[in-house]
Amino acid sequence: MAGVINTGTHPKLLWPGIHAVWGQVYDAHPTEYTDLYDMDSSQKAYEQDVQVTGFGLAPVKGQGASIAYDSEQQGWVTTYQHIAYALGYIVTYEELQDNLYKEVSMRRAKANAFSCNQTVENVAALIYNDAFSGTYFTTADGQPLISAAHVNATGGTYSNALTPGADLSEASLEDINIQIMNAVNDRGLKIAVMPKSLHVATQEFYNANRILKSVLQNDTANNAINVLKATNAFPEGIKVNHYFTSPSAWFVRTNIPNGMTFFWRNKAQFDQDNDFDTKNAKAATYMRFSVGCTDPRSIFGSNGP
Repeated sequence: MAGVINTGTHPKLLWPGIHAVWGQVYDAHPTEYTDLYDMDSSQKAYEQDVQVTGFGLAPVKGQGASIAYDSEQQGWVTTYQHIAYALGYIVTYEELQDNLYKEVSMRRAKANAFSCNQTVENVAALIYNDAFSGTYFTTADGQPLISAAHVNATGGTYSNALTPGADLSEASLEDINIQIMNAVNDRGLKIAVMPKSLHVATQEFYNANRILKSVLQNDTANNAINVLKATNAFPEGIKVNHYFTSPSAWFVRTNIPNGMTFFWRNKAQFDQDNDFDTKNAKAATYMRFSVGCTDPRSIFGSNGP
């Protein structure tokens, strides 16, 4: 029977003399998915964010002429559809009776929690890993998360991709920050968008620290200050993510609200029970959540040149 742990699963544990049982549980990285999203909770089957555009610039009013009136417009609708994830295991009554190493049984719950926590991290990182292709996730306008052709509800396009793309460097960080500070809304009006945090894969962790924490310009002979450090360009600092799959991709989260969002519908819950007919012990973890992005101006990025 698939997924059932019985006396034949690990027969060595039925005999005394084993020095150590290993491989069930390892130390886990600290929680990282909460750095990638604004956390929220939900009490419904799904959540929707609806865009409403503002007004344009005020035109000149001629003497005696009527005032020009503008209107709001409903824009993109973003739906967060909660998805359930669950993982369990079954142990036969006989295995529980005959296993001489009870610590193995105790570790099974920890191993289950480890796997479920890793599931959350991998799902949360998937949107970033898919950010430039849009294979698994697209924003409400049908574009990948990071795109030079995001569509305004009122017409025209805008970009949250560093153009042209570049590897992580002092110059590329300055360029993307300038692009962020020049952001406009759907009606073309300037908005106060500022960088908040830098997100990198493990391969760029040391490079990112050298760039942002050097007092002078990084890797140059110039006797000039490191402006990124001096101005505290990333007030929330560097966030490394062990679940990013591209070594060259990097991202900047901004202060835009209603952007990268994680909804918990049901936080992970571990339950256990016994089957009356077989006397097998069953245990499982169930959780339900959704991740996505409402306003792409909340995230900028580059995947190298």
